[in-house]
Amino acid sequence: MSDASVLNESMQDPAARAPVPVPLQTAPLPATTLSKILLVLLAAAAVLALVAVLVLWQKVSGMQEQLARQSADAMAQSMEARTLARQAQETVRDTAARLALNETRVAEVALQRSQLEELMQSLSRSRDENLVVDIEAAVRLALQQAEVTGNVQPLLAALKAGDQRIARAAQPRLAPLQRSMQRDAERLQASATADSGEALRKLDDLMRMVDELPPLNAVATRGAGLNPWQAEPAPADAPWWQRALLMVRNEARSLLRVGRIDRPEAVLLSPDQTFFLRENLKLQLLNARLALLSRQFDTTRHELATVAASLNRYFDPASRRVQSAATLLQQLQAQIKTSETPRIDDTLAALTTAAAGR
Repeated sequence: MSDASVLNESMQDPAARAPVPVPLQTAPLPATTLSKILLVLLAAAAVLALVAVLVLWQKVSGMQEQLARQSADAMAQSMEARTLARQAQETVRDTAARLALNETRVAEVALQRSQLEELMQSLSRSRDENLVVDIEAAVRLALQQAEVTGNVQPLLAALKAGDQRIARAAQPRLAPLQRSMQRDAERLQASATADSGEALRKLDDLMRMVDELPPLNAVATRGAGLNPWQAEPAPADAPWWQRALLMVRNEARSLLRVGRIDRPEAVLLSPDQTFFLRENLKLQLLNARLALLSRQFDTTRHELATVAASLNRYFDPASRRVQSAATLLQQLQAQIKTSETPRIDDTLAALTTAAAGR
C-alpha cells in the first residue's frame, strides 16, 4: 500500500488519528518517493511561478494600459498645450501689434496735444494783438468818416465800442489804451457841435436871401421907418392950403436930395452892377458851401468873411433883412470855428504802443 492510502485510512479511522509516537530515528525514504516529492514541489513551484507570471502579466498589462492611457492623455495634453502655446503666441503677437498701434496713437495724441497747447498759447498771446488791430482799424475808419462828413458821432461810437471790448477782455496791459480812449471820447463829446447839415442849411438860406437884400442906394423903406426922400402924405382933415403946401414941399424934396455919402462906391452902383454884386455873393456862398463839404474850414471862413464885408459895404445896414443875413453869417462863422477836424492823438499813440507790445 502506498503512503497516500495509508494516510487516508489513518485520517478516516478515529483510532488511527490518535497520535502515534514517531520514533526518533526513521528509516530513509526510497528514491521514488523523493522524486515524486520533488516533482510535486516542482509542479507546485511551476504553478506558483505560473500564477505569479499571470499575476505579473496582468499587472504589466494593466500598467501598459495605464501607461498607454497616460501616454494618450499626455499626448492630448501636449497637443492641447501646443495649441494653447500657438494661441498664446498669436495672442502675444496681436497684443504686441495692438500695443505698438496704441503707442503710435498715444504718440500722435501727445503730438496733437502739444500742438494744441502751442496753438492755444499762440491764440492767447495773439488775442490781445488781434483786439488791438481790430480796435485800431475801427477807430481809423471812424476818424476818416468824421474828417469827411464832419460828424463825430461815428468816432464816438467807435471809441465807446473799443472801450467796452477792452473792458470785457480784462487785460491789464490794455488799461492805458482804455484810459486814452475814454479821455478822447469825453473831449469829443464836450466839443461836439451840430452836424454840418445845419451849416449847409444856413448857407442855402443866405443864398435865397441875397436877392431880397436892399442895397445902400435903394430908394425904399429903411428899417421900421420911411425913406427921408419919400413924400409925406397929407392928413385927410387938413385944410386946402396945408395940403397945397405939403404938395409943394414934396415936389421940392423930390427935385433935390441932400445927404452925407460915406461910401460913394456903394451909392453909385448901377442896377447892372447891383445884379452882378448879388451874383458874386451867391458864388462866394456856393464856394463856402463846397469848401464846407470838403472839410476845408480855412477856405470856408475866408469866403464867409468876404461875404460879410460885402454885406456891410454895399447893403443897407438898417434893413431888417440885411440884419438877419448878418446875424446868420455871424452864427455860421462861429459854428465853423468850432467845427475843426476831430483829433484823437492820445488814442492813436496808445494804439501804437499797444501794437508794439510795450
